[in-house]
Amino acid sequence: MPDTTTTASPQAAEKPAASRFYWGAATAAYQIEGSPLADGGARCIWEEFSHTPGNTHRGQTGAVACDHYNRWPGDIELMRELGLDAYRFSIRWPRVLPDGTGAVNARGLAFYDRLVDGLLEAGIEPFPTLYHWDLPAALQHRGGWANRDIAAWFAEYTQAVIDVLGDRVSHWMTLNEPWVTAHHGHLTGEHAPGIRNIYAACAAIHNQLRAHVAAARVIKRATPDAAVGLAFSNSAVAPATDSPDDIAAAEISHAWGNFPLWLDPLVNGNYPEVIAARLQPYLPDGYENDLADLRLAPDFAGINYYFGGLVKRDDSDWLGVSGVDEPGLPRTAMNWIIRPEGLHALLTRLHQDYRLPSVYITENGAAFEDRRTGATVDDPQRVAYLDSHTQAVLRAREDGVPIDGYFAWSLLDNYEWAYGYTKRFGIVYVDYETQERVIKQSGQWYSGLARDWRSQHA
Repeated sequence: MPDTTTTASPQAAEKPAASRFYWGAATAAYQIEGSPLADGGARCIWEEFSHTPGNTHRGQTGAVACDHYNRWPGDIELMRELGLDAYRFSIRWPRVLPDGTGAVNARGLAFYDRLVDGLLEAGIEPFPTLYHWDLPAALQHRGGWANRDIAAWFAEYTQAVIDVLGDRVSHWMTLNEPWVTAHHGHLTGEHAPGIRNIYAACAAIHNQLRAHVAAARVIKRATPDAAVGLAFSNSAVAPATDSPDDIAAAEISHAWGNFPLWLDPLVNGNYPEVIAARLQPYLPDGYENDLADLRLAPDFAGINYYFGGLVKRDDSDWLGVSGVDEPGLPRTAMNWIIRPEGLHALLTRLHQDYRLPSVYITENGAAFEDRRTGATVDDPQRVAYLDSHTQAVLRAREDGVPIDGYFAWSLLDNYEWAYGYTKRFGIVYVDYETQERVIKQSGQWYSGLARDWRSQHA
């Protein structure tokens, strides 16, 4: 059982100057921690989904994952060795509140308390995410994200976390990729909780917005100077042809699957105009009465980006859009088209349309078929991917987009949701049998990039 005695905590690092640029890596709790039920923790929706036959590759679960729950000091040492100065991780809601609400599990919360202390002692800025897809199963049994009460549940959870970590954390993300939660989890059913219901999906969209605002208000009341944002899923979408129909389809796809679905309500108080009429029949009754309260612009946008693609008009689809095959283009092991120029375009449009004070690349990376040879893992394809995408980010920064950091996905090879352990995204290789960590060629390259940047911009 981990030590839960109270000790003096390191002070939060001095608030960085606006010009500071963080080089970090990102992870998610259920993908790396393992030990989901340890020290009073409870099941999450992914625990139930992954243990249900047929939902994941060979029934693989996150029960062990990278055993980060027990090996976190060594993983912080890895970050220090890599020269990272920021770490994005997620906090597991059912570790903190096993029933989703009510009694706080002090032993579970103590894990994150120690993690934050360890990061600060190593000179690494913590960037926690409050929700990365691991909703307490107890709350799913009460309707989960489709239940309007979840905004209050999320605020209660946020308060429990802030009470312990708020004195040392200055950057918070409330939700990770809320579109994936709504679409994959509630419309197509390929992710937990495995629902296929468009009304539940649109309720999940609306209630995640309400939950974000409720949590942001909790954080700001406790720590007014903390920066609060969200991490959005994004892809670079472009029209397949120059026809007005395909151009319109690209705008619809962008509004639905990228940051506008969330930032339009938070910045402008409305759902995006190009999709509002399509969403309206499926949104919760009375949703329009919430729109004024949703207008709370985040302090920063977190941009998760992996790929790009072409789209065309397709009247057989409920949105009127479908993707277009592009044979012969370079792809990752996820079959995602590699399109670094799309990231530059996406960042430019984000800044033009919303003028937020700060932007972070909160996830960017690629899965390839890594092969370990002795003590090394050569992954030149990942090096090339990271090189082209970090160049796109830095060009956008030079062009005036206020980008303040980049987080490679992922620090470690990990549990890749329904794909189980078949897809490796890490800049550090994990032998799942022994839990040995090996810094890949891409990790060494990324370490050099971060150190060179700091030496050139000191």
